Amino acid sequence: MTHMKIAGLQKISMVDFPGHVCATIFTQGCNFRCGFCHNRDLITTDADFQFSQEEMFGYFNSRKKMLEAVCITGGEPTLWPDLPELIRKIKDAGLKVKLDTNGSRPQMVRDLLGEGLLDYIAMDVKTSFGKYPLLNIPDNTEEALAETIRAMISSDIEYEFRTTCVPGIVAVDDIYSIGKAIKGARRHCLQQFRPSGNVVEEKYSDLKPYTKEKLKEMRSISERFVEEAVIRGI
Repeated sequence: MTHMKIAGLQKISMVDFPGHVCATIFTQGCNFRCGFCHNRDLITTDADFQFSQEEMFGYFNSRKKMLEAVCITGGEPTLWPDLPELIRKIKDAGLKVKLDTNGSRPQMVRDLLGEGLLDYIAMDVKTSFGKYPLLNIPDNTEEALAETIRAMISSDIEYEFRTTCVPGIVAVDDIYSIGKAIKGARRHCLQQFRPSGNVVEEKYSDLKPYTKEKLKEMRSISERFVEEAVIRGI
């Protein structure tokens, strides 16, 4: 991959960048293939729904009085070597930047943090590291994830770790393992799983989510390891 493919733009979001009105960019291409992923069309770069940077920055310029920030999500944005260049342009436009990542490219994350290009970063910790093979991802990912976690915790910007609580993928014991992996972090967000017809594997399209009570039990475990544990989506 050399030139980033932008699949689309959500023009206004009140939730993707906490505390800010933002636009959200979706990049194509991901090195994970999680069965419960809702953005299956963004996993490969085959789909032809390119959204040009000219269109994107034209929109940003037309909404200067309202927009405060941009969230870059995917797919997996850190796969693209020209991600720093794009972020520099966004920052030059006077907007803050939040990055969503799966944590598999620690060097890119370190480079972005080192250059001061990020204002917020969110990493998805899918489950305990020992269960990552269930997600159809490359081997030997654990150390990369741990490196990204360390880089985020030692940074001086806002950040969060997120776990979508998918039955069969994330159990109570996994929350203990995740807690140990991110111990000392500022925030861990436990997200309710929502079945969708657009998931990668059909078995997740009608999977019954956890109850509120189970999510609260998971939160009580996470709270032992991090400064703040929150539940989203209930």
